Amino acid sequence: MTGGILLDMDGVIYHGSALIDGAFEFVHQLLDLEIPFRFLTNNSQRNRRDVATKLQRLGLPIDEKYIYTCAMATARFLARQKPGGTAFVIGEGGLMTALHHNGFSIVDHDPDYVVVGEGRMLSFEQLELALRMIIGGARLIATNMDPNCPTDRGLRPGCGATVAMLEAASGVKAFSVGKPSPVMLSDVCQDLGLPLGHVIMVGDTMTTDILGAVQLGLPSILVLTGSTRREDLGQFAYRPDLVVDSIAQIDMQILETLWARDPYGLTRELQTDAA
Repeated sequence: MTGGILLDMDGVIYHGSALIDGAFEFVHQLLDLEIPFRFLTNNSQRNRRDVATKLQRLGLPIDEKYIYTCAMATARFLARQKPGGTAFVIGEGGLMTALHHNGFSIVDHDPDYVVVGEGRMLSFEQLELALRMIIGGARLIATNMDPNCPTDRGLRPGCGATVAMLEAASGVKAFSVGKPSPVMLSDVCQDLGLPLGHVIMVGDTMTTDILGAVQLGLPSILVLTGSTRREDLGQFAYRPDLVVDSIAQIDMQILETLWARDPYGLTRELQTDAA
């Protein structure tokens, strides 16, 4: 039995500008065997072509069809909610491109939505304007709720930090579309054309990658090359199907076992091996 793969990137495939050991071989195996897969990112700054270019420069022969961003998920969600709608955007090119591609207009007054993504040029003036719009009735949408983002120089505030300011000031809770939201994960599974139980999530973060998979019923593999340590697992009421040190330890036997599992229960053999 075969299925598909969803791959988080930072912490799973690369750190900064360097591939993680085993990532090159794993991705080439997926391509050689024609296994459907997508790279997922909760970063809305870049469009899918820019993300593909980064992977190409790291040595992976990936074109943009393999990329799925939270900006794309957000834009598609809003297009279903209100076709031809308008948005005031706090964010960068990837988010604006996705909204335009899905029929939305970017405006600076009386929007249907205030949409918040990652942004390195955030100003208090933008926040003040967004606050007035939200109080005036615009609905608050977040591409994700990650409080910070990893960079080559360390962490910087993420979309979730910006959204938290607007929520506190307005008293309005944002609706978030990115991981762990089932909106993004179910949408990308549909993009692959596969049933949920036959799509495996591979990630490094319990609160986004693995939580999203558990909530939607996807098999999941946690790699320990990113933000989660093995000793952290006891803090969570949920667990992945398998924990591995790195992507180098994931082989076809593991994938086939997870694709064939009972979608309503954990693969106990893998859990035992991972303990």
